[in-house]
Amino acid sequence: MEIRKVAVLGAGLMGHGIAQVAAQVPGYQVVVRDVEQRFIDNGEAMIRDSLERFVKKGVLTERQAKETLGRTKFTLDLNEAVRDADLIIEAITEDENLKVSLLKEASQKAPHHSIFASNTSSISITLLGTATNRPDKVCGMHFFNPPQLMKLVEIVRGAKTSDETVEIIKSVASRMGKETVIVKKDSPGFIVNRILVPALNEAIFLIHEGVASPEDVDKAMKLGLNWPMGPFTLLDYVGLDTTLAIIDVFLKEFQDSKYRPCPLLKQMVRGGLYGRKSGRGFYDWSKGPPEI
Repeated sequence: MEIRKVAVLGAGLMGHGIAQVAAQVPGYQVVVRDVEQRFIDNGEAMIRDSLERFVKKGVLTERQAKETLGRTKFTLDLNEAVRDADLIIEAITEDENLKVSLLKEASQKAPHHSIFASNTSSISITLLGTATNRPDKVCGMHFFNPPQLMKLVEIVRGAKTSDETVEIIKSVASRMGKETVIVKKDSPGFIVNRILVPALNEAIFLIHEGVASPEDVDKAMKLGLNWPMGPFTLLDYVGLDTTLAIIDVFLKEFQDSKYRPCPLLKQMVRGGLYGRKSGRGFYDWSKGPPEI
C-alpha cells in the first residue's frame, strides 16, 4: 500500500511537528485537523516558525519551506480531514476517553483502506484499536518532542495489529527520516517512557523533599550522566500535565505504588504550571529557554 495523503488529528505541540515532518521530508499531502480555530492558527504559526528556523540554518531553502506549507492544509472538519487519507495519525492530548471517542468517529468516516496510528506515549494501543472498526490497521507511532528534530519513532503493536500495518508504518517512518524500534508487547509507556517517566517523577521528589534545586539537579544529570537536557528542562518541554497523565496510566495499569505521582507534580498541574506551553513550570519561559 502506498501512502500519499496523511491526516494529522491535533495541531498542538506534537501534532504540528508530525504534520511538518510528513509534508517536508517525504512530501506527503497533509491535512491537519483540530477542534477550534485558535488551535489551528497556533499550529500553523508553529510550523511557519519552525520552517523559518530551518531556512535560517541552511537546512531548507525558501522554496522548500514554501512547498512544505503548500502541501499542508488545515481544517476543523473531521470528515474533510480523513475522507481520502491513507494514513491517519492521532496526536491529541493524552486522555484515554478523548482518544477513544475521536478514533471511533474517525474510523467511521475514513476509507476502508486507511491505517490509523496513535502518537500516544502511554495508552494501550489494543484499547485504542478496539475503538475503531479496523483494529488490525491500528498501531502506535510514538514520535518524540520535537518531531522535527528527534530521530526516534516507537512502533507499538496492539493485540490485533497486523504485520502488514507494522511494515507500512516502518516504511512511512523511514521516509520521514526516522529510526524505529518495535514494541512487541502493548505495555504502558512502551520503551522510553517506561524508563524515563519514573526517573522524572523521582527528580520531582528531590525538589519536593528539599534535597536540591531544579537547576542543580539538571546540572548534575547533564554532567554526571551525560544527559543532553536536565530532567526539569525536559519536564517543562514535555509538559507537566502530559507527564502526570502518563504516571496516572502507569499507576492504573500496573497497580504498583512505585508509580505514585509526586504531590508537587499534582499541585503544579492543578495550578496550570505545565511548563513551556503555559509559560511557566519549573522554570520561567517568558524570556525563552532556561540557561542551565
